[in-house]
Amino acid sequence: MRPAPYDRLIDDETWAFVDRSAGFYPDDATALDLNSQRSVYDSLCHAFDAGRPAGVTVSDYSVPGPAGPIPVREYAPAAGAPAACVVYLHGGGFILGGLDSHDSVCAEICHGSGYKVVAVAYRLAPEHLHPAQFEDALAAFRHVASASGLPVILSGDSAGGNLAAAVCWATRGGDHVPAGQVLIYPALGADTTSGTFLTHAQAPMLSTADMIFYDEVRSGGMPPRGDPLFTPLAAHDLDAMPPTLVFTAECDPLSGDGPEYCARIAAQGGRAHCIEEQGLVHGYLRARHSVGRARASFDRIITGITALGAGEWPYSA
Repeated sequence: MRPAPYDRLIDDETWAFVDRSAGFYPDDATALDLNSQRSVYDSLCHAFDAGRPAGVTVSDYSVPGPAGPIPVREYAPAAGAPAACVVYLHGGGFILGGLDSHDSVCAEICHGSGYKVVAVAYRLAPEHLHPAQFEDALAAFRHVASASGLPVILSGDSAGGNLAAAVCWATRGGDHVPAGQVLIYPALGADTTSGTFLTHAQAPMLSTADMIFYDEVRSGGMPPRGDPLFTPLAAHDLDAMPPTLVFTAECDPLSGDGPEYCARIAAQGGRAHCIEEQGLVHGYLRARHSVGRARASFDRIITGITALGAGEWPYSA
């Protein structure tokens, strides 16, 4: 039986995605040892990988980082010189994923926008605790922004959305600032004892307990308080943030983070717009080829990235 209220909110296509995912990544997967969790996640991502669109070319290399070279993967569109670049930071709870887990997502963003995309394989926890993930994301952004000479959009999903937001906050007023940020069901650090962390505590694909677990692993067991580099919503000064577009999934404990973040940026004079995708669940990027709602959202994501890279703001807020 499908639990209420999700029996009403989630359509059959999305349930099929949830059920298929559960076959790879069961509800108690956080009880597995780290290597097993990574193996499960890699298998899940591989199963939903759609391949790269024809004409997108790819090269792997490294950029300088604070603890050594950071592996990156660059995607170039089939024709024409790209007018902007996207730095993409993958999800995976700060402990999972890498260049392969989001390969087709990045390739399709490149194909759809016509922009260059650079995916970043930041260091993972628990081998590397906070702020290692942020430091790598920041170093990669600065290198790409300096080397490309193009407007750079920061983007990422889940944990990657957290890192993109932290880099945007840390670079305000610097030599290189993002032209915009596009965050996809980001973990921005709202209070896990209230709001959607309660109403969607047992949502399919991600639970509130999962988020608490990831924060504890990333921090070594002691999540810091008031650190915007760990918790972007901890920042009191969200002025001078770049144009911000956030996509949330309705059936996700993180769904409350995006509206709060955008409202605070707008209140301090910035441009920010949040789109809640109805009936979708955390991780829906993997469903973009099998679920109509996810496909429509991915189209909106690419449209948003394309607009921000061109210096446009087609939103009402």
